[in-house]
Amino acid sequence: MTTGPNIKLTGVAKIYGTTPAVKAVDLAVAPGECLALVGHNGAGKSTLIKMVLGLVQPSSGEISVMGLDPQAPGFHALRKDIGFLPEQVLFQNNMTGRETLSFYARLKGAPLDSLDDLFHKVDLFAAADQRISTYSKGMRQRLGLAQALIGSPKLLILDEPTSGLDPVSRQNVYGIINAAKRDGATVLISSHALTELDARIDRVAILSRGDLVALGRIADLRRNIGLASDVTLRAAPDVMAKLAQHFDGVYSPDHFINGTAILPCAPDQKVEFLRELVDLNLELSDIVVHDPSLEEVFMAYSRGAGGEKSHG
Repeated sequence: MTTGPNIKLTGVAKIYGTTPAVKAVDLAVAPGECLALVGHNGAGKSTLIKMVLGLVQPSSGEISVMGLDPQAPGFHALRKDIGFLPEQVLFQNNMTGRETLSFYARLKGAPLDSLDDLFHKVDLFAAADQRISTYSKGMRQRLGLAQALIGSPKLLILDEPTSGLDPVSRQNVYGIINAAKRDGATVLISSHALTELDARIDRVAILSRGDLVALGRIADLRRNIGLASDVTLRAAPDVMAKLAQHFDGVYSPDHFINGTAILPCAPDQKVEFLRELVDLNLELSDIVVHDPSLEEVFMAYSRGAGGEKSHG
């Protein structure tokens, strides 16, 4: 049993003909960590996931999943510890939800008496014995998540896990992910729903045309690429005039109009800037700090604003 990362890629590349899908990726994901894999369509996310699962053999480099090469003969024994939710969930329509989970549980050698708990976890217990042909898209997606959770996997790979889900179900999915992390599972999420991921992941890996262009915590990537935070201040006109006078030469007077000022600030200077505001002892009606979102970070790296590969 390995005590290292549950996923480790060293110089992993995949070439189809003369077209590189993934280029020399180095990546490690630890137990209890949630990593988001993001990138435009065709960036190489699906190919990378297939290589981790052992469905596609890399052209070069080394992959270790829970201590074994996915192409090794003994890797099949580890599949019971891996949960996978594909981007497109397809089930047999003439089977019930319970029959479907029972089938996958038998494949994994997992106990059948735990299925009710899974149905409750994804809020499908009332529909467990209904045919899948009667399920909505969201219900099928939740059944797919329940299938991935069979056997309490140590590695959970989720491709677009909230696709087709309503806001309540989306929150439930991230609650399930947090619980899996607390139990020590490694979670790899591939998603285009970047606004959902900001506060729910530990690190992000950004792929662009097969290259791993950024890897790290969102806060570190913001700093590395030089994206500013915005501090929004609201106050009466006379207070705004005092703020404009105090920050003369730092911010133009155009920043202080109509009772609202939006002031860019380097992320590592936020605390000092807020302390300066407090020391002014002015009557502000509101202060809001907006850090660049994962979506903004992703767009900046996708435009090439990050220059060299960044690892925070």
